[in-house]
Amino acid sequence: MAKYGLVGRDIAYSFSKTFFTVKFEQENKPHSYHNFDIECIEKLTDVLSKNPDLKGFNVTIPFKESIISKLDRVDKEAQEIGAVNTVKILRDGRLAGYNTDHYGFAKALADFLPLANKKALILGTGGASKAILYVLKAMDIEATLVSRKKQEAFLSYQELTKSIMEAHSLIVNCTPLGTHPKVDEAPPIPYHYINKSHLLFDLVYNPKYTEFMKRGSVQGARTTNGLKMLEYQAKRAWKIWRQ
Repeated sequence: MAKYGLVGRDIAYSFSKTFFTVKFEQENKPHSYHNFDIECIEKLTDVLSKNPDLKGFNVTIPFKESIISKLDRVDKEAQEIGAVNTVKILRDGRLAGYNTDHYGFAKALADFLPLANKKALILGTGGASKAILYVLKAMDIEATLVSRKKQEAFLSYQELTKSIMEAHSLIVNCTPLGTHPKVDEAPPIPYHYINKSHLLFDLVYNPKYTEFMKRGSVQGARTTNGLKMLEYQAKRAWKIWRQ
């Protein structure tokens, strides 16, 4: 029996364990999938030492960037993105990192194309946002990062004017705001400037209908959560682990 899992912090909400458990049962695979909830990336050593049968694992918030320093090899695309969400444990024990988030997002976004215009706002500047930025650049969509704090390379939430909001038809939430159990939270954007030309894409998938999505829907926008993206990236991760 091979063991796989998810490494992150406060990950009881995650759908990954359910997804892979069902997948293994459907494919009659004698494998298991576990949540490894750790406080800091240094605790990864403990996870590996206590689970010698671990063959690979997914990585989620807040370790998609810090995991890179713990890896022996990083795939070219993951290097370019600057974030890893999938790790394969090689036969000699070395750790190889990959990014399947970009694949999952691209596949999920395809169902909503074309957009009203080729400009996007990416809410959040962590590891997930890096994969989204990578995809949008490849699609020739001009993307602007939005951060809580004003920085030279980013917009702050306070700077989101009516003209900026209306000029960017795609808004992607890459923050954990709204994730179960804090389902009443949402990124602090001026939702009253949202209209029917917008698409609000929330990477959060638990709950299925987030506060971010609700506020967008009220304004007439199209909305979607991150469940399809998760499924696509998980299938790609499984393919990597089996190679």
